[in-house]
Amino acid sequence: MDDEPLEQWAERRERRRPARGERRLAPLGDQADRGAHVDPAMPRGIQEWDGFQWVPVGVAEDFPTGAQEAGEDASDRAGRVPLPLFSKLPPMPEPWRPTEVFRRPDSA
Repeated sequence: MDDEPLEQWAERRERRRPARGERRLAPLGDQADRGAHVDPAMPRGIQEWDGFQWVPVGVAEDFPTGAQEAGEDASDRAGRVPLPLFSKLPPMPEPWRPTEVFRRPDSA
């Protein structure tokens, strides 16, 4: 097994982590894991990263108001997450082929 050195892992982890003071929106309600596009009029909680956890710092009445308060765009945060290299993907499996030849019965 090829183990990654601890220093490389820690550096990669720090690149993915949010910056201290960064804010994000969290939907308030029964279904908290829904995207912003599902119900933009639903109230949002504003959370701030303190270096260890997301801490609630306020409430916005809807998504556009919360996005103004949070500031940084979500696409900037998504850019920090590295995508897998295509060379590391598993090989494509062979197409399925039946083991027996299938013949239709005569229709006569």
